[in-house]
Amino acid sequence: MSSQDNHENDIEKAENGQVEETKNHEDEYEKICFVCRRPETVTGKMIDLPNGISICSDCMQKSFDAMMSGQIDYSQLMNMNIPGVQILNMADMEKNIPKKQKVKKKKEGEEKKPLIDIRNIPAPHKIKGKLDEYVVGQEYAKKAMSVAVYNHYKRVATGTMDEIEIEKSNMLMIGPTGSGKTYLVKTLARLLDVPLAITDATSLTEAGYIGDDIESVVSKLLAAAGNDVEKAEQGIIFIDEIDKIAKKKNTNQRDVSGESVQQGMLKLLEGSEVEVPVGANSKNAMVPLTTVNTKNILFICGGAFPDLDMIIKERLTKQSSIGFGAELKDRYDHDKTILEKVATEDLRSFGMIPEFLGRLPIVFTLRGLSEEMLIKILKEPKNAILKQYQKLLALDEVKLEFDDGALSAIAKKAMKKDTGARALRAIIEEFMLDIMYEIPKDDSIGQVTITREYIEGTGGPLIMLRGQEPARIE
Repeated sequence: MSSQDNHENDIEKAENGQVEETKNHEDEYEKICFVCRRPETVTGKMIDLPNGISICSDCMQKSFDAMMSGQIDYSQLMNMNIPGVQILNMADMEKNIPKKQKVKKKKEGEEKKPLIDIRNIPAPHKIKGKLDEYVVGQEYAKKAMSVAVYNHYKRVATGTMDEIEIEKSNMLMIGPTGSGKTYLVKTLARLLDVPLAITDATSLTEAGYIGDDIESVVSKLLAAAGNDVEKAEQGIIFIDEIDKIAKKKNTNQRDVSGESVQQGMLKLLEGSEVEVPVGANSKNAMVPLTTVNTKNILFICGGAFPDLDMIIKERLTKQSSIGFGAELKDRYDHDKTILEKVATEDLRSFGMIPEFLGRLPIVFTLRGLSEEMLIKILKEPKNAILKQYQKLLALDEVKLEFDDGALSAIAKKAMKKDTGARALRAIIEEFMLDIMYEIPKDDSIGQVTITREYIEGTGGPLIMLRGQEPARIE
């Protein structure tokens, strides 16, 4: 056999391999009916047409019935030349088929396995220990989350215990902006290696109105799980800004983004089978739908709840203002832990409906960050922002140091901004800009020390050249 024949055989094998690989990849996903958008598990066996189009038997039968009952000779349609009428082209139809909106098939006869084996579920103290490496402070919040997640995944792994059904451990986190709510959830999902969807409640509206449908929160989890329904049904959904769907006060208009959204979320939080659009925020004719059971999905809701402290103070000082047992009106004005005294009635006064609160049994608060905590956040976590900059400069073979005065000055500036840990990044980006710009110019620089004077704008950083004494740059 000649070398040309061998080359042609190799090309043919490669092409066959690519076709086989494409076919195997397609086999992982369910076929979607081009007309009704239902998946194959709902409709039954599909009929395959040219150009990758699949139609279910119900829609095909309806098409035949419509054709048979009409008076038009459809065989002559393709030869007709009617001005202003364009005959349907199958190739054009194919362009409109959403390629990526497919749902992974459930393998027949295969048992549904929990993502986390009950023997491998880390104990609460181990979960908290891992959180400690990344999150500074918030001890109570970390402990509450660790226990709730541990109990939740035990429930997922066992289902029932002696006919006693364990209820879900959905959580509500209350804390000021920048206190670490989202960061805690992200860290938790990364440690457990489960699908996580982070969504925002501000865009949610009642079905039929402009905005995202309530089911879109589950759509995002499905996408995070690679459109694998079984995997998504054991994931975590974090709904941020949950305080933005509180009941609107003193309004005569329909509350389509407030109380009605809370009502619509009840079935999701408690656990039920919901029709979810795949790859979209709302249900429409071109989007396939699939059914997801939310019974084993852990919901964590978080919000800053501005002015909730005022509602708590009002409740605590409601007692009679006469007599020895009276509360002083200003007693709680400077109480930094006022949010920890939150009760269900305070949240109801804020605008959360009781049915919604009843499905979030675990409520805990995060404290606002103090100056000491901000300094710890700068240098202690595994991926602390100072360590990130030190690593960046180490790639240029330059050592970066921060003296204690500089850290204190950064924390003081962050406290004034009143946006929590988010302020730290903005401040450091500002004063590190010139350093990151100038250092690559000079290969003789060996070390840079950031000082209080540099942060406060009254001096410059200390620059040490390789093999020389430190010099101050003014």
